Amino acid sequence: MSLRLVFTVIIGLVVAALGVAVQAAPLPPPSGEVILTIRGDIAHPNVGDEARFDRAMLDRLASRTIDTTTPWQPGPGCFEGPLFSALLDAVGADGDEVRVGALNGFEARIPVSDFKRYDVILAMRRNGEPMPIRDFGPLFVVYPFDEHPDLKTEAIRFRSVWQVNRIFVY
Repeated sequence: MSLRLVFTVIIGLVVAALGVAVQAAPLPPPSGEVILTIRGDIAHPNVGDEARFDRAMLDRLASRTIDTTTPWQPGPGCFEGPLFSALLDAVGADGDEVRVGALNGFEARIPVSDFKRYDVILAMRRNGEPMPIRDFGPLFVVYPFDEHPDLKTEAIRFRSVWQVNRIFVY
């Protein structure tokens, strides 16, 4: 075996080990007001068996901006927030479905496959401003409706929960 091949194998093993270490790192506890709690089949809780997030923690996740119209708001909006898939990765979610709950008690089940297929976000801002509770905030499940006309269905509208404050992974 050549020295170059041995070196390449060693580097590969070190990188793989670091990747596992990074994924297994505990989720830090929130330092600000908790706006989202995730429970269920998760590997990285930060308070008991839950993963709790403040706004700053959510801002640090991989995010996306979606320019789209929604069935509930006049005209298009520019929605920004973490990718739902990044949020599930951060908590080590291992489920095929989530139940997303709102402040008013409403809940919807969403297949995890939606999050990767459509790059769904948990919007925290609309048109650059934090969304207040009276205007779909603090968190809103936003699909890219204008990018995918097939999303304009009753089933997807039902999954587009606003005033989100909890998620259960199963």
